[in-house]
Amino acid sequence: MAFRKFLSALGVNAPEVETVLDGMSARPGDRVVARTTLRGGGADVEITHLKLDVVSRFEDREPTSGWTRPGVVAAGHPVGPFTLRAGETRLFETDLHLPWETPLTHAFGMPVNGGRVAVRTELAVDNAVDRGDFDEFRVHALPAQETLLRILRDLGFRYDEAEVKRGVAQGGNQAVDFWQEFEFSWPAAYERPGQLEVQFVAREHDLDLHLGTSGRLTFSYAGMDAESWRTTVKDHVHASF
Repeated sequence: MAFRKFLSALGVNAPEVETVLDGMSARPGDRVVARTTLRGGGADVEITHLKLDVVSRFEDREPTSGWTRPGVVAAGHPVGPFTLRAGETRLFETDLHLPWETPLTHAFGMPVNGGRVAVRTELAVDNAVDRGDFDEFRVHALPAQETLLRILRDLGFRYDEAEVKRGVAQGGNQAVDFWQEFEFSWPAAYERPGQLEVQFVAREHDLDLHLGTSGRLTFSYAGMDAESWRTTVKDHVHASF
């Protein structure tokens, strides 16, 4: 992201900010390192805080394709207050730890329709807050998530889109206050209208797979066996629906 002037109402005195991510790809549970350069404008200004957060587009908050009211996925620690002198340059490094339930933006190396995640740079000068700088990056599915998504596809389910929602899903067993819902169209053999809503609740060593309201299946990453997982999912779908 090129240098961007914040708080244009300050005119020539406005500071400029550039945030650069160490990498543009990550997985849930990873650490994202962001380096921020803050450059002073034409006069000294009082910085109330500089803060970086990982945000996502939440279904009930974003009426457009932009970033107007994103939801926070991982909150960074604010820096400040301090005085930024005219023409002064300051460098900051921020570690942002992605929760295991971070929304996915990519699976099988392809974009997930409806999944967007970014680092938001927030600068407050004299308590006036500018939240206008967003650096998007890719969040790839964990190997276990990709395996289960492939199993659903092989069973004839067609992926439609994903949405990130606030709150706790029914029976979600979540560690965060949001969840990502994947919507699949039913195979013709089931003769069912509507969609199957799928949710992952990932953790360090295992994850839960929720298929609609039929309860959850838990899969351990250790000794992952795609064939046995396929049998488990297939049997569960047949028994529940």
